[in-house]
Amino acid sequence: MRLFWKTILNLFGWKTDIEFPSPGLRKFIIIVGPHTSNWDFMVLLAYRSIARIPGTRFLGKKELFDSPIGFVFRWLGGTPVDRKSSNNVVDQVADIFNAHEKFAIALSPEGTRKKVDKLKTGFYFIAKAARVPIIMVGIDYPNKRILFSDLLYPSDDQVKDFETILNFYRPIKGKNPENGMGHL
Repeated sequence: MRLFWKTILNLFGWKTDIEFPSPGLRKFIIIVGPHTSNWDFMVLLAYRSIARIPGTRFLGKKELFDSPIGFVFRWLGGTPVDRKSSNNVVDQVADIFNAHEKFAIALSPEGTRKKVDKLKTGFYFIAKAARVPIIMVGIDYPNKRILFSDLLYPSDDQVKDFETILNFYRPIKGKNPENGMGHL
């Protein structure tokens, strides 16, 4: 699939000469943004293969998996989440990390394609509870590339950590830049 995705992205002008910054890492959370378009999902599937980010799963709203094409999302590595449920998703996902020797999950820090006033915090508390690093991935549509951050291990200073995250994402323009994170 790597050659297929590389060919497709190259045809559309996307840069594909990339490498995952921490190839030996066994457990981590990837946060991807700015999430402004349905196309983000396809771009990220392609880059997951190109960058050889093995076994990375993603969380998606339960409704996607209940649809007639829900099996496709599962086949691609998706795990449904009932966001309306009172179940503690943070603890559930942290338990999954702790039960596996190797596990990675990708999430959107915005939680939606719409413009937000603040980032969600679940990914942060999952990383903290599971004691795993966060890797920020930026989808830079104007320059047709993705960007990787250094590893961020959540500290005891949540405000500082979120400022680090926002500093990474603010300059990155998504497909619909008005819905990005530049204003945060």
